[in-house]
Amino acid sequence: METTGPWTRASRAAGLLVGGEARPTVFARMSAKAAETGAMNLGQGFPDDSPPALVAEAAVSAIRAGRNQYPPGLGETVLRDAIAEHQAQWYGLRWDPAREVMATTGATEALAATILALVEPGDEVVTLEPFYDQYAALIALAGGVHRTVPITSRSSENGDLVLDVAEEDLRAAFSDRTRLVLVNTPHNPTGLMLWVGALQAIVEEAARHDAIIVTDEVYEHLTFGPAHLPIATLPGAQDRTVSISSAGKTFSVTGWKIGWITARPELITAITGVKQWLTYASGAPFQPAVAEGLTMPSTAFHDIAQDLRERRDLLTDGLRRIGFRVSVPEAGYFAVADAAPLGEDDAAALCERLPAEAGVVGIPLSAFYRDGQAGEAGSYLRLAFCKSRATIEQSLERLEAWAAPRR
Repeated sequence: METTGPWTRASRAAGLLVGGEARPTVFARMSAKAAETGAMNLGQGFPDDSPPALVAEAAVSAIRAGRNQYPPGLGETVLRDAIAEHQAQWYGLRWDPAREVMATTGATEALAATILALVEPGDEVVTLEPFYDQYAALIALAGGVHRTVPITSRSSENGDLVLDVAEEDLRAAFSDRTRLVLVNTPHNPTGLMLWVGALQAIVEEAARHDAIIVTDEVYEHLTFGPAHLPIATLPGAQDRTVSISSAGKTFSVTGWKIGWITARPELITAITGVKQWLTYASGAPFQPAVAEGLTMPSTAFHDIAQDLRERRDLLTDGLRRIGFRVSVPEAGYFAVADAAPLGEDDAAALCERLPAEAGVVGIPLSAFYRDGQAGEAGSYLRLAFCKSRATIEQSLERLEAWAAPRR
C-alpha cells in the first residue's frame, strides 16, 4: 500500500525521514533513553513543577461543575476575556475578545492553523535558526519555502557564549516572495530575547514586503531580566501581527494544551477556516482554569520567573565549573552548553552516549538546524533547567564525574 503524501514533506523538513524511513523526534528518542537507562532527563522541556494551586483547583472545580463538553470553537468567553485583559494589562495591547481572540489546542495548533491558513505553495517564511522543529515541518506541509536568519555566537570576556542576531541578516532574509515571518522571542532553544532594534527591523521589512508577522511567545512571562517586549506593541505592527502564546510553560501545565491567538478580525477569520477542521474546540474544563491563572497578580508571575531563574543559575554555574562553555539564557526553560572544551566536538554523537556514560540526557542543538547542519554550533547542547533542584543537582554531580577525566 502506498503511503506517500504531504506528511513526507513535513517529516523530511524536520529531519525525520531518512532514506525513506520515518524516525521519531529527537525528544522522543532521548526521553526513551532516559527511561531505559535511568538517566536524568534534561532533554525534553516538561517541568517538574505543579501548577499554581489556584489554577489547579479551578480545573477541578470546572470538571465537577460539569464543564466537560464542547466549548465554543473560538473558546470560552471567560478565557477570551481574560486573554484580552492580560494583553491590555501587561502590554497595553487592546483586543476585542469577541472578534480578535481565539483559544487553541496549545501554541502548537495555533502555529499549525496559522501557517496552513496563510501560506501558499512557494511562499517564503522567515525564521531564526536554530528553530523549534515544528516550524520547518509546518512550512513544508504548507508547501512554503523556509528562509532562516542565523543566531551567531561569540565568547565574552569571561569565556561564556554570547548569542545574537544581526539586524542586517534579518533584513536580508526578506524578499518579494516573503509571506510570513515567524518571530520566536523569547527564543527556543537558546533563551535569546530580541530587542527593539531587531524587532523594528522585522516590522519595517514586513511592511515593505506586505508580509504577515506571526509570533511564538510561549515563554513571555519566564524572563530573567528585562520584561518581554511583544512585537505587536511596536508602531505599525499590531494590524499585521498574529500573536500566539499558551498557558503550558508559565503555569507548568504543558499537558493541558491551552493556547491562544490575538489578531485582527480578518486574520482570525482566515485562521478559523483551518482551525475549525483540526480540533474545532479545546479542553473545556481547562479554559476557565487558565483564565483564573491569567488574572493572578503580577507578583505571582514574577515569583514563578524568579524561582526558574534560580534554577537556571544553579545549572549554568554548575556547567561552567565542570568545564562547559555556557550561554546564560535571558528567558525560557533551556541553557546552551558547549562541550568542545571537554574534547567533544560532535554534540549529536555525545548526546547518544551521555545517558549510558553519564546518566544524563540532553539534546544536541543541531536538532534545531536544517539537515542537522549546525556549523560552529555542532558541539552545543540544549539542557533544561525547568526541573527540580534535586534533579539539576544530581545531573551536575553525574556530569562532573563524567567530565573529570576529560579535563
